[in-house]
Amino acid sequence: MTDRQNPAVVDRGGRSAQAGGTIIEIQGLNKWYDKFHVLTDIDLKVSSGERIVICGPSGSGKSTLIRCINALEKVQQGRIVVDGIDLTAGAGNIDAVRQEVGMVFQQFNLFPHMTVLQNCMLAPMRSRKASKADAEALAMKYLTRVRIADQAHKYPSQLSGGQQQRVAIARALCMTPKIMLFDEPTSALDPEMVKEVLDTMIGLAEDGMTMLCVTHEMGFARSVADRVIFMADGKIIEQARPEEFFGNPQHEKTRAFLGQILNH
Repeated sequence: MTDRQNPAVVDRGGRSAQAGGTIIEIQGLNKWYDKFHVLTDIDLKVSSGERIVICGPSGSGKSTLIRCINALEKVQQGRIVVDGIDLTAGAGNIDAVRQEVGMVFQQFNLFPHMTVLQNCMLAPMRSRKASKADAEALAMKYLTRVRIADQAHKYPSQLSGGQQQRVAIARALCMTPKIMLFDEPTSALDPEMVKEVLDTMIGLAEDGMTMLCVTHEMGFARSVADRVIFMADGKIIEQARPEEFFGNPQHEKTRAFLGQILNH
């Protein structure tokens, strides 16, 4: 197996991400929407603490892939193991995996009738049976972490899009996940709000959070990712370290995509 097929990922601190052990393993993943084959023979290993950016043209299967990792999409064929739990072995394992995986969507999906604080307290109280006091302390910890604690008693409609997305990140962190999935978290934001969300994500990366992020923010990929994965037509076409991916892309589809997006 070549280095490009299975890069021995090294992060910005020189640490081998493989040393953290495999936290996600996907084998032979196939998924269809009726007759449309949206994911084809996906094989992927993610190491604990690794930061992966997934990019590619619209309709390439990027979002579907990460949604399969916490069973928001049903897998028809293949195997997904998350932190030692086989997600595809039965419905009983789905809740166990979701305890370990946080997800942030394009849309913020905050409950409009709840304050920021209440939005963040809800899942720990319901899923982890945390007391109200413990859930509030946890919520304030992560709202502080994403630099929005001063908005805790406001409602989502009173916040900007960037602020709402940071609340969504804090809400996911309140479940103390081992893995964070981001599905184009800045695509619904005005340009001036993108930086505040990316800065928050960079902070999580620096803390060692395992992250898979679907995004077109190539600056983020260059500076934060340990590995960049390019998808097209439901397949992983290419994967490499950022310096190799951007400096010497191997596949013609990768070169065409980068030429289009970097010159946009």
